[in-house]
Amino acid sequence: MEAHSIEFKDVWKVFGSNRRYDLTCIQDGRVSKADLLERYGCVVAVAGVSFKVEPGEIFCVMGLSGSGKSTLVRHVNRLIDPTAGQIVIGGENISKKSENEMRELRAKSIGMVFQNMALLPHRTVRDNVALSLELRNIPAKQRHDIAEEKLALVHLSGWGDRYPDELSGGMKQRVGLARAMAADPAILLMDEPFSALDPLIRRELQDQFRELSMKLRKTTVFITHDLDEAVRLGHRIGVMKDGKMLQIGSPDEIITKPRDPYVEKFVEGSSRLKLLTAESVMAPLAEYSLTAPANELVGARRLALDANLKELATVLNQSSNGPVVVSDREGKDVGVVTTAFLLRGIEERA
Repeated sequence: MEAHSIEFKDVWKVFGSNRRYDLTCIQDGRVSKADLLERYGCVVAVAGVSFKVEPGEIFCVMGLSGSGKSTLVRHVNRLIDPTAGQIVIGGENISKKSENEMRELRAKSIGMVFQNMALLPHRTVRDNVALSLELRNIPAKQRHDIAEEKLALVHLSGWGDRYPDELSGGMKQRVGLARAMAADPAILLMDEPFSALDPLIRRELQDQFRELSMKLRKTTVFITHDLDEAVRLGHRIGVMKDGKMLQIGSPDEIITKPRDPYVEKFVEGSSRLKLLTAESVMAPLAEYSLTAPANELVGARRLALDANLKELATVLNQSSNGPVVVSDREGKDVGVVTTAFLLRGIEERA
């Protein structure tokens, strides 16, 4: 399914049964979060959040426990309704949809992966993956074929007849991802799906998820409290605290240009060199070609925009420090990296 955009427009969520408070007093700051809790027994979980996730983008929402990140993502499929504001998917305000329309949207357009996969123990892996298709009355052969296709995508071919108790934790997470993709949703919501896994398995699943994302171009909101994970996966990162979105930017911008003291403290001590990619140090192809010798780039090695420091150094060394051409996701040449550009990028981020 074609990727959709997701837009949050001044979204507020206040939890509590007592509705005597005046929301405008909270929005304009006359009533603080602490006062609201003390006087009315209500809690502000999301406070005036506005941003847009572009089609095919992985947007990582990062924050500590209680920051509001999980509450925020549950607005996308209306597991939670906003107190105020709008959530717009593919240009359509989903607050106006009926319950039946929302069930249809969840079934066909939105897949969600949780930290706890909650696989059904009495169903095989194949039948767990195909569950959403079964609920839509898709014929058995068709849904099983789709399930096997999705299992292959997450490197679990041949495991369809097994049961969840025969799988490792990492394998269960892959089954959960395959289940979320079975309906070919336009949107994936990932709520700390890898946080309970061992570091090596977690990194492996992150790599596989990046590979799937580039291949399938799903619009993804990825919730995490791990900065390294956000940097590794996200095209952009949003940092939340006390229900507010403090800063949004590329991984490079979040770490090298924090605009809030909390964000600065959050990223303190992180290695900036982890952020060094071909895109961050390259010269635009058109600009480089103005001064480069004719035919210098003929036969040059190619790297992707998100190639990391190690890949850059290895390829430059193999190329006898000659220029490396950088290509975008569609394979179009967009920039050039030289050893000088790489060293300058390291110096600027040291």
